[in-house]
Amino acid sequence: MSACSNHLRDRRLATSLALVIVLASAVGGCNTTQSEPPPAAAMASANTDTDWRLQANTWGERYRANPNDATAAINYAQALRKLGQRSQALAVLEQASIAHPKNMELLGAFGRALADAGSYQQALDVLNRAHTPDRPDWRVLSVQGVVLDQMGRHDDAQRYYESALRFVPNESSVLSNLGLSYALSKKLPEAEETLRRAVASPRPDPRVRQNLALVVGLQGRFAEAESIARADLPPEEAAGNVAYLKQMIAQQRKAVPEKPAARPQSKANQG
Repeated sequence: MSACSNHLRDRRLATSLALVIVLASAVGGCNTTQSEPPPAAAMASANTDTDWRLQANTWGERYRANPNDATAAINYAQALRKLGQRSQALAVLEQASIAHPKNMELLGAFGRALADAGSYQQALDVLNRAHTPDRPDWRVLSVQGVVLDQMGRHDDAQRYYESALRFVPNESSVLSNLGLSYALSKKLPEAEETLRRAVASPRPDPRVRQNLALVVGLQGRFAEAESIARADLPPEEAAGNVAYLKQMIAQQRKAVPEKPAARPQSKANQG
């Protein structure tokens, strides 16, 4: 196999393993559940870098004309984040949140930007102010769960996802985050069951099916994993992902130090 093929497979698997963070950014934008539609809804049609640059220019002009405009700050920061300018987006949201310390939608966006920057504890502090016990926001609850997962606090994260699911029982993004949290906790059967629920939801993200394929493959059912992956990927790419997953698991098992008195099956149980 060529070095180029190895690189592509490395990149594909790394992308799959990183989806817990990608999905954190896709959890509804931390918008509050008020009757007024979130400003970011006007940007839903933006898909390409060109679209996001146009949005950044449009909202940037409005923001620069009035840095205290919360709507402009939220949408400008979202466009900046989509373009990879996370530090600038964080600065915009931080300034706006100082001017509007009780704007929950703004606080939600600011908390998510802090999480993107790796400031997890500060992100949790801000997100705690982005909704209230009497008016909980399932989107914020889910993002709080993602932040806790990134801090390694998986049990706490799962409680937040479960709280979010009380409001939206079939929400694919929350189910996917919960499933990945179970996977990070090495609870693979629970992860698989939850991700199957996410895939069966009315509007599943194609990435959710790839997460399910990953978890099924981690349990050694490679043919089934490849079949699941094929639903969204070309056959060659799906087979490549599964082949690399097999290789990764084999290398992981070889890396486990053998004890002289250990029975052969003891290594297989360490997956």
